[in-house]
Amino acid sequence: MDDTLADLPRAFAGKTVLVLGDVMLDRFIYGAVDRISPEAPVPVIAVEKETAMLGGAGNVARNVAALGAKAVLIGLVGRDDAGATLRGMIDAEHGLEAELIVDPKRRTTEKVRYISGSHQMLRVDREDRGPGDSEALLAAFRGRLASADVVVLSDYAKGVLTPEVTRGAIDAARAAGKPVIVDPKSRDLARYDGATLVKPNRKEAAEATGIIDPSDEASEEAGAAILAMAPALEAALITRGGAGMTLAARGQAPIHLPATAIEVFDVSGAGDTVAATLALAVAAGASLADAARLANLAGGLVVAKLGTDVVTAAELTARAGAAEGPAEVKIADRDHARSIVEGWRARGLKVGFTNGCFDLLHPGHVSLLSQAKAACDRLIVGLNTDASVSKLKGPTRPVQKEHGRATVLASLSSVDLVVLFDEDTPLALIETFRPDVLVKGADYTVETVVGSDVVLGYGGKVLLAELKPGQSTTNLIARMNS
Repeated sequence: MDDTLADLPRAFAGKTVLVLGDVMLDRFIYGAVDRISPEAPVPVIAVEKETAMLGGAGNVARNVAALGAKAVLIGLVGRDDAGATLRGMIDAEHGLEAELIVDPKRRTTEKVRYISGSHQMLRVDREDRGPGDSEALLAAFRGRLASADVVVLSDYAKGVLTPEVTRGAIDAARAAGKPVIVDPKSRDLARYDGATLVKPNRKEAAEATGIIDPSDEASEEAGAAILAMAPALEAALITRGGAGMTLAARGQAPIHLPATAIEVFDVSGAGDTVAATLALAVAAGASLADAARLANLAGGLVVAKLGTDVVTAAELTARAGAAEGPAEVKIADRDHARSIVEGWRARGLKVGFTNGCFDLLHPGHVSLLSQAKAACDRLIVGLNTDASVSKLKGPTRPVQKEHGRATVLASLSSVDLVVLFDEDTPLALIETFRPDVLVKGADYTVETVVGSDVVLGYGGKVLLAELKPGQSTTNLIARMNS
């Protein structure tokens, strides 16, 4: 457990992040594809759902607000429906303020994604990339700078962060003693010189340095090259997708952070979540290394969600409070687990559920879990907390504490997600996750399995797994005591 990281999100309240960059509207259109158009060899999407969200710099600001802090957003919009929609979203977002410069000659940047199952079929962009009103943007930025604790420059190369605006914002922030986090787009990373930290992804780092090898060693070289081209830059954090992140801080040894995602469903906006978390951690007084570690956890949380989404302070606190080993990443609180399960369902995966105390894991447990996993694509295990086990089994139980039991379960290949519950029964979890298959041992009948009526009521199945004779924790403890 990392108490330092777990405490950080609690310090976000009261902090203000000034976000300057390219604001955009993200639209997601979801549907099913089951035929090819007779007009051309292209898939036909039968639209089922449409959503719209703040994108680009707007998503950075939205993540700041979701993490419990205040965000002030500065950017450009057109005098159009998309711009009006953006303003309405900002007004409805608690903890978010904005000064959006209206340019009647340009369109509000809008990205429309068509998604079927887990596949993005098409993206349609409506945008103008010409430079915006530099004087108006910098005037708005300087007017809000004094009240900010940290600055984020969110560059999507749509015309806000021109060299003039970028240089003016960084110089003003440095003069005011404000840290600056940059999410870059330009290949010329030297233009962000003077910032506290620049956060290129692997592709952007390769374009800037010419180092395309994806290895840890090459990422270290790329980080050093970025620091060499920007002498006043304190650090570079290269985000590397499934390979994690590499932090190169001036005068310090490089740090490699492994990816922490339990399940990757949608990477849209993940960089915005990372930038927001970095900024708030720095504002809260964290070292760059700890800020990067916390941002890495936030990125792992958000990629399991559907569309351009956010991470809350509660989710981040819970995730940071768990160890970061390969098994522990499967352990999730109820809210985070719900978002993961939603992602599974969006891909058409069959979800199974079983539950128990699993105190001193034995071959009978392993057999039950293997049978459960064979009946589904993803298996959730509801695990009784220590308090729940003591109430059910008596004051001498559990033998193994809940974190240890959860870690052992999560280390099994048959288990995809472990969720602790404090109630006497897992009914609330079953109602939350609505599994396709509910699994218990054959010492039950279908009628006596908790939640069977719920699952059968919406068309799910109940599986009674074959038991291994003589295998139980009670018997195991009795043999140990004798």
